Amino acid sequence: QVHLVESGGGLVHSGGSLRLSCAASGFTFSAYWMCWVRQAPGKGFGWVAGIAPGGDDAYYADSVQGRFTVSRDNAENTMYLHMDNLRPEDTAGYFCARKKYPNWGASSWSDFDYWGRGAQVTVSS
Repeated sequence: QVHLVESGGGLVHSGGSLRLSCAASGFTFSAYWMCWVRQAPGKGFGWVAGIAPGGDDAYYADSVQGRFTVSRDNAENTMYLHMDNLRPEDTAGYFCARKKYPNWGASSWSDFDYWGRGAQVTVSS
């Protein structure tokens, strides 16, 4: 049974940092592209970052490029999102998600077959 559990969210001031973790279980974590996505109330799906199965390749949305870093530890079945220089517009629920197909991008929830319950990130101005 596949489980994805996010942790590490919270409230920070603009310019602050947070690190999210995603603990995966129930599948061969090292075989899958994984992504972070976000969704804020009243806003649509937002792909944030994707990382290759081996962790050797990563891609980012333009809005977070240079501020966020995605990484993974396949020995620990865990993915991370380190977020620096946070802005109020980064406020959202952040979800880790497993890609259906072996590529980095996503335009909707239908590109994923599993995702967690999310971790709330709130950035105050």
